[in-house]
Amino acid sequence: MGRSRTYEWGDPSITAAAVGRVSGLEFLREVQSGKLPGAPIAATLDFTVDEVDEGRVVFSIMPGEEHYNPIGSVHGGVYATLLDSATGCAVQSTLPPGMGYTSLDLTVKFLKRITADTGRVRAIGTIISRGRQTALAEARLIDGKDRLLAHATSSCMLFPVPASTV
Repeated sequence: MGRSRTYEWGDPSITAAAVGRVSGLEFLREVQSGKLPGAPIAATLDFTVDEVDEGRVVFSIMPGEEHYNPIGSVHGGVYATLLDSATGCAVQSTLPPGMGYTSLDLTVKFLKRITADTGRVRAIGTIISRGRQTALAEARLIDGKDRLLAHATSSCMLFPVPASTV
């Protein structure tokens, strides 16, 4: 009758303490390489950071029934989490040492349903514009045939990381 899943995650305080210590790009590369623990939400949903470049970040997930809503497809919150991660990290990848960000909004357009039969999907986040106080990024959620499944935009606020944490 029931199904179960077990997973582990690293201490998020270690990663949080490293924010602003190096550039956002270096920080994300440390997470990708495993030098810093990944976000606990990535372990919860079982998604990975696959690519990190300045202004561009790619996450991927193999959808399974553990991601389903009650009507038998991947829950919109999973789409939104991947897209939010991709847009935010695209912004983060452009930040110099001593700077941080937070999402101000996320606008998601759901275009196609995802099921376990869809196969691996990727959230590709790219920076659109970055100023001194705000940034705008977009992300595309695509399947293995490069079909667009969802699209999102996000505005982020940029701020100096307090000196006590750098």
